[in-house]
Amino acid sequence: MQTYTKQVLSGSTDGRPIAVAATATPGTLLHTAITGTTGSDSVYLWASNVTGTSATLTIEFGGVTTADKIVSAVSIPANSENIPIVDGQVLRNGLVIRAFSGTASAINVNGYAVRIA
Repeated sequence: MQTYTKQVLSGSTDGRPIAVAATATPGTLLHTAITGTTGSDSVYLWASNVTGTSATLTIEFGGVTTADKIVSAVSIPANSENIPIVDGQVLRNGLVIRAFSGTASAINVNGYAVRIA
């Protein structure tokens, strides 16, 4: 029987928002998925901009060079509330999610993973 548990993003401290400090690849660590292939993490991410200028956010799934590993860059408006970025992407096998922005520490990422084991 499978179990479902809500997990704090591994790049977060105690569930706090993650400031995207990186301005280029490889980005700031957001989450590392469960190891192996018998379980998975469904990841949910929201982003907010804490500055007075819009900023672009890029999410990287396990790599930095190919189109299937990078989510399109998303413009996050100035002084925004949380905007949904990733809605339940299923990951496993230790895949690492990272993010970067053209403006250091302008974007905060919040979220969680539902671990299925």
